[in-house]
Amino acid sequence: MTQQRFNMDWMLKDLASSVPQTRHVIVLSSDGLRMAQHGTDTDAADRLAAACAGLQSLSTAVAAEFPHGDGQMRLVVIEVDGGFFYLMAAGAGAYLAVLADDDVDAGLMGQRMRDLVARIGEHLTSPPRVSGPVA
Repeated sequence: MTQQRFNMDWMLKDLASSVPQTRHVIVLSSDGLRMAQHGTDTDAADRLAAACAGLQSLSTAVAAEFPHGDGQMRLVVIEVDGGFFYLMAAGAGAYLAVLADDDVDAGLMGQRMRDLVARIGEHLTSPPRVSGPVA
């Protein structure tokens, strides 16, 4: 049985065009599978999605150390020479990742990412993969 996926390509394109200096936008599952992409080729998107799986796992482990928190990762921002990387929880088992140049407006990026997640969060979930019949 195949599952229809909600086509969110135009929404990712909208995010990229509304925040100058955005390079790549990717939606991925928690186990590192690319669900959607904009601004990058498939191989690069797959590599980034796989790296994000490890990063979100590490971030969740760190979040668990806060005794009054819920133990969930919400947003990770990494600054490197040349730009920024953003990883945001975007639904049950799904994440939104963005690569941007170093002169991106960080506040605008965070706002647009939150807006996108709020608008289509239920479509950004990655249901568990199961083999065999589901009861």
